[in-house]
This record gives sequence, C-alpha cells and structure tokens, in this order.
Amino acid sequence: MACVYSMRSSLFWMMLVSLTGLAITGCATSVSTTTDKPRLAQQSVLSTLWMDRAGEYRALCHQAFNMAKLQVDRRLSYHRTLEKPLAVIVDIDETVLSNVPYFSQLIDKGEVFPRGWKVWMQMSTAQAIPGALEFLKYARFRGVEVFYISNRSINEGLTATINNLVKMDFPFADQRHLLLKSKSGNKQPRRDRVEQTHEVILLIGDNLNDFSLIFSDKPVVQRNNAVDMMSSEFGKRFIILPNPIYGDWEGALYDYQWGTSSAQKLKVRQQLYNQ
Repeated sequence: MACVYSMRSSLFWMMLVSLTGLAITGCATSVSTTTDKPRLAQQSVLSTLWMDRAGEYRALCHQAFNMAKLQVDRRLSYHRTLEKPLAVIVDIDETVLSNVPYFSQLIDKGEVFPRGWKVWMQMSTAQAIPGALEFLKYARFRGVEVFYISNRSINEGLTATINNLVKMDFPFADQRHLLLKSKSGNKQPRRDRVEQTHEVILLIGDNLNDFSLIFSDKPVVQRNNAVDMMSSEFGKRFIILPNPIYGDWEGALYDYQWGTSSAQKLKVRQQLYNQ
C-alpha cells in the first residue's frame, strides 16, 4: 500500500508541476484562440465606418486631390516642351480605389486580411475614391501621364485591376501604366523606371512607402521623424490620403513581422495603448 500511495503522490505532483508550467507559459506568451481573429477584426469597425460614412473622410480626399490639381497647374506653368513628359504616380488601394466593402466583409466573418482578398480583387467592383477620378482625368487633359504603382500581385491582379480601373473610367488603365508587384514590395525600382522616361511631378498614396524609400521598414519613431524632416514635401510633391484601417503604420507596431498571430497583435496593441 505504501508503494502505491508513493506512486500516486508522485503522479499528483508531476501533474501539478506540469499544469503550473502551462499556466506560466500561457501568461508569458499569447496563445491563439478561436476568438482572436474576430476580436482583431472587430477593432476595425470604427475606422471602416469612418471611411464609409464620414463626410470628413470625403472632405479629406477631395482636399488631397484639389491640392494635387493645384500642383499640376503650378508645374505646368513653367514646363518647357523639350523636357521629359510629365507624369503623376498614384497608388491604387485606398488611393484611387476603395476596398471598404471588402473590409466590412472581414468584420462580418470575423476574419483578417488576406482572407478573401484574391476573390474580392478579381471581382473588379471597387469604387473610386472621392475626387480621384476627376483629378486623374484632369491630369490627362493637361497632358500629364498617370502611372499606377501598387503592391497588388501582378500574377493574380493585373487583368482584374485593369478591368476595375476601366470600369470606373480611369485614364491610362493599361498594362504599360500599371506597375504591380512581381516579387518585391519595394516600390522604388518601379518609381525609378518611370523617372527614366518621365519627370514625376507628384506621388499620391495612402502609405508613406508610396513616396520614398526613406520610410521603408522604419520603427515608429523613425518614421515620424522622417515625416517631420520631409514635411515641406507634403502638399507639394507628396499627396497623402487618409487610411486608418491598415498600412505600414500598423506593420511598424509589430516590427514588420507580418506573420504575427492575431493573439500577439492584440497583445501588442494593448501594451502600446497602455504606455
């Protein structure tokens, strides 16, 4: 009997130590649960509503493209015909096309990007951002070419994106003027390609990486410092659109570890909020 009691006692303490270890591990790291993605998706409700319903969002978009128009007029006032042709470079998503319906679907389904992105993109039903179509048509009217530089996949998104832009009546919606991502998400080589043949007078986007490599993969503080250092460019050569739903600003919070779990993202967000 003593032997049996000893074995049972040993098993009890082994189980207790094991359970205690699990509890400590659970406190130290974020363990993903089935509710993490829905919770993460739910945090986008207010920003998605703002982009969908707020007059202030529309006003900011119109303001951005009105400023772009003024810069085109200013540059054309002293452009000489013997120089390179002028061009404007624009991003696509949340710059000229709105994906708010897609993000609304993610919230409804409790999912996060990139779930369902390919299907949404190939539907080619994204609507124009307020003011974008009017500005790009104006640029064409003034003899300025438009190039679309986007990190949509060239393999999965080229035809669908052209179809979407054509459907919305955007100018220069053809393969020559769409420079999508093939391998690298770094847009600088594609910008350089345009600048070999054109003088780029404006860059328009919703992400700092749409403007310069100086913002790429930088921590939050360095990104903010770079913005301050280049503050004179915004509203002149750089025109930025509001996008509180996603972007490299969020990636910077997680040190650009895009594969970070939903549980860990929730944890990091709360920690940063509490600081």
